[in-house]
Amino acid sequence: MNLLLTSGGLRNGSMLGALRDMLGRPFAAANVVYIPTASVAQPGDHGWLLEDMNRLHGLGWREFDVLDLNGLPPQVVLERLRHADVVYGSGGNHYHLARSITGNDLADGFLEALESRVYVGLSAGSMIFSRNLTEHSARVIGDSADLHLLGATTVESPFGLFDWYLKPHLYSPDFPERDDAWADRIAGQADFPIYFIDDESAVRVVDGTTDVVSEGRWRFHPDASAEVTSGADAG
Repeated sequence: MNLLLTSGGLRNGSMLGALRDMLGRPFAAANVVYIPTASVAQPGDHGWLLEDMNRLHGLGWREFDVLDLNGLPPQVVLERLRHADVVYGSGGNHYHLARSITGNDLADGFLEALESRVYVGLSAGSMIFSRNLTEHSARVIGDSADLHLLGATTVESPFGLFDWYLKPHLYSPDFPERDDAWADRIAGQADFPIYFIDDESAVRVVDGTTDVVSEGRWRFHPDASAEVTSGADAG
């Protein structure tokens, strides 16, 4: 399984190089499917979504598909996923994305499709793989409002592949509160490992091996009692 879990999308050459290596062919010879599902639960201006979609489209794919996970029969959704070489999960509300996968009975088929494809996540799209995607982690991270926005108090991880949790947009000007002090407070309360990554970084998982591709800054906290690992240009 090949995952490239970004904070802000494919923003730099290191990420693009990593994706090319994982894909093993030119973008012009591959199909991509863009999943905007998480974005529809996020209020406010969606110019960022158009910018990200245009950035991805501009890479020159053989086919660029757009697929929402809600409203279509599960088999139709899974066929569209299997038709793609790269599955791209966009940003927004990660709880809505997770609940769309589980609520539409897509988890098993989605995961099976990813076994032979590359998955790229943007923000919320990168946050759905942890087994610690729960209402407990929502309280620790401070994301409970995003869950309650959906009229929900609980959430089930659709995949549960990793014990570590990913939190994006570290040091982002769009989220000015996400500084070192913010990360320290969360890490001090968490009873699970956390990657904090900025918009120039991505967590890469290739055949069970995890590392960070970065032209920016990131932090990793194994657990609340361990020393922090951080890096720059670590890809």
